[in-house]
Amino acid sequence: MKKLWTLAVLCAASTLPAIAATAFSDAKDAVDYRKAAFQMIRHNTGDIGEMLQGKVTFEAKRVQERADALAALAPLPWAAFATKGTEQGGGDAKAEIWSNMSDFMAKAEQFNTDAKALQVAAQSGDQAKVKAAFGQFRSNCKACHDKYKAD
Repeated sequence: MKKLWTLAVLCAASTLPAIAATAFSDAKDAVDYRKAAFQMIRHNTGDIGEMLQGKVTFEAKRVQERADALAALAPLPWAAFATKGTEQGGGDAKAEIWSNMSDFMAKAEQFNTDAKALQVAAQSGDQAKVKAAFGQFRSNCKACHDKYKAD
């Protein structure tokens, strides 16, 4: 039953980016949406990070659940950056996003790819593979944050 539920959530989440472009009532709604998506990403990323740093016990099953969630969540925030009016502010997004949208969206696509690679590594249950994939995932997060996120 749990696998069926996970599959249903993943299927539903994979259709959200296409729907999201028209799902926002206004720019504030889009900003709230992307902030919520990033909060969920941050929560799952933080849990994996704490396990890999030894702050909490490494649990392969929990890493897999977090990586599955990240793979489902990774595509969600990006459509909310394309909503008219979001470039006027809200959240921690820098104006450079809208002046260089193609680079930003390329980084978003890399983020999605890295999340899928982390998911595959987590399926192995091998902590070393997870750590390598997580390092790549986090380094690309940081690269995007350094360029496009206000402190």
